[in-house]
Amino acid sequence: MRENNYIIEANNISKFFGDKTALDDITLKVKKGEFITLLGPSGCGKTTLLRIIAGFQTASRGEIKIAGKEVTEIPPHKRPVNTVFQKYALFPHLNVYENIAFGLKLKKMPKQMIEKKMKAALKMVGMTDYEYRDVDSLSGGQQQRVAIARAIVNEPEVLLLDEPLAALDLKMRKDMQMELKEMHKSLGITFVYVTHDQEEALTLSDTVVVMSEGRIQQIGIPTDIYNEPINSFVADFIGESNILNGTMIKDKLVRFCGTEFECVDEGFGENVPVDVVIRPEDLYIFPISDAAQLSGVVQSSIFKGVHYEMTVLCNGYEFLVQDYHQFQVGEEVGLIVKPFDIHIMKKERTCNTFEGKLLDENHIEFLGTTFECKPVTGIDPGSEVWVEVDFNKIILQDNEEDGALTGEVKFILYKGDHYHLTVLSDWDENVYVDTNDVWDDGDRVGITIPPDNIAVRYRSQGSMQTP
Repeated sequence: MRENNYIIEANNISKFFGDKTALDDITLKVKKGEFITLLGPSGCGKTTLLRIIAGFQTASRGEIKIAGKEVTEIPPHKRPVNTVFQKYALFPHLNVYENIAFGLKLKKMPKQMIEKKMKAALKMVGMTDYEYRDVDSLSGGQQQRVAIARAIVNEPEVLLLDEPLAALDLKMRKDMQMELKEMHKSLGITFVYVTHDQEEALTLSDTVVVMSEGRIQQIGIPTDIYNEPINSFVADFIGESNILNGTMIKDKLVRFCGTEFECVDEGFGENVPVDVVIRPEDLYIFPISDAAQLSGVVQSSIFKGVHYEMTVLCNGYEFLVQDYHQFQVGEEVGLIVKPFDIHIMKKERTCNTFEGKLLDENHIEFLGTTFECKPVTGIDPGSEVWVEVDFNKIILQDNEEDGALTGEVKFILYKGDHYHLTVLSDWDENVYVDTNDVWDDGDRVGITIPPDNIAVRYRSQGSMQTP
């Protein structure tokens, strides 16, 4: 019996394209018969990982095992997997039968056996009696079914699906989601599915793997991914969230928005900065009364089909609220959130920390750039140092040339009363910025750090010490 029943093992996989890191030390194990989804924004590495499992790309580092056998250097056609692509990759000059039978003919399978398997595959995807139709005469959904039939007719141990529903319209995509889920149950084989659609991932999957910037952020069942996000990226990417800065006063007591709230989280310590996550549907909204934990004024109210989505300004913080009852713009309302609906996350960082080198008393080098700093005493020039800069002490410029260095906005997180930006500097290191200015993903910016905002600490054996 295969150890731990893993059908796929990706061990310490890295992939580099020149100086760009597409995958950074990925380890992932997939159980036999599981429906697992690789989820993340464009450029996160999910398709690259799928292609490495399929054998269409080779890893720069690490190994791939399928069914207990190392296949890192084995070509795609010799792996027990089949891939369904976003663009179907059907042969336009062949009919449905010929498309599905193509791989079986290459294996020189008897015609009678090919016909039996082809009909079984068509029945599985709900396209019986379509075998002699030209593929160009089929709808997008029908073409996708043919592509899936062509993959499953080979009876692979693993079916890899690379955004297979992305080209379909919304209704057809929803229908195909349900059919894929049923197909997975009836086939009993392992599905590895790639998508950037959060709802699709939560609907289809046994397990969701959330990826960002070539790394796995969180692995879990859909309810855990949604209700217990591990960090602010996952909380923001999976559905709508209110994410705010807070302070864990003590076990089961947190402060945010100028108010103390009971919660169920423990073990964070006392008076520790944390991130607080509240889903919009978990906020109770009602006419203003003494029972309210928070009171505010409705800023916007939009009908979303099954609920109203409202923005409420409380103590200078904006909350997104979803409710079946509408409250009008300008109306005073109260909000309540129950303890088990408040999710507390450890802060990933409390300030920017960079490795640097002290050049002289007033100059320091970090991020590939020389910065002026306030006079540093007690540290010899040439020493390796830690550089600390608060998030709100960094200035972003519209004109790149106005900055000491340049970068690109990669991730924007709204924290209720400000934006928390991740800016990838041209030195290929992230700079984190708190700002009230509105920026867009992909914006090119200049980065300025005033001398008084740079704190320098002595670096020794990787630890931070005050000189």
